[in-house]
Amino acid sequence: MMKLTVKQQRVLDFIHKCQQTQGVTPTHQEIAAHFGFRSPNAATEHLRLIRRKGFLESVPRKARALRVTSALLKLRGRLADIPLYGTIPAGFSADREQQPDGCVTVDVASIGFKPTRNTFALRVAGDSMIGRHICDGDIAVFEHGAEPRPGQIVAALIDRQSTLKTFVVKNGRPFLKAENPKYPDLIPSEELVIQGVFRALIRQTNE
Repeated sequence: MMKLTVKQQRVLDFIHKCQQTQGVTPTHQEIAAHFGFRSPNAATEHLRLIRRKGFLESVPRKARALRVTSALLKLRGRLADIPLYGTIPAGFSADREQQPDGCVTVDVASIGFKPTRNTFALRVAGDSMIGRHICDGDIAVFEHGAEPRPGQIVAALIDRQSTLKTFVVKNGRPFLKAENPKYPDLIPSEELVIQGVFRALIRQTNE
């Protein structure tokens, strides 16, 4: 079975979700409206390619005729939805409130661990962590409540400002280290709160 593109996977996830929650699959117009396509023809083309790759089938002479194949249903058992809470600065820390921004669907095997109710994701904004191969636009996955070890990447509040950095302890004092020489170390003057310990990275490319 051929691999789906990111956009095709999102379309297929939407179809499967409608099938599971509503008992029917969406029409071409509903798919186009959900994804902001300019016309149903764009949805039709995505569906044609998804069918050709073996993830969808159509029931002849029947309304809402799309059906997700059993192969995908087996695959779906290995997928998990992780809540996405806006962006986190990978640069200078910023005073911002994280806002829910949907979720990301991941293959559990590909990220190397099973997400829990404490798992969350943030979109990276900035280049202070390029030394750890974390780039602007990446999605970083974290575990809330885990105790960080020196050298681990963390999402943190330092003096009430959020940032993504490496957790470091020197002479018994914790601070945050950028992985780009353009940025200074961040030493808390009041408090350092670890919001989550880095677990996985998702890199998305434009279609």
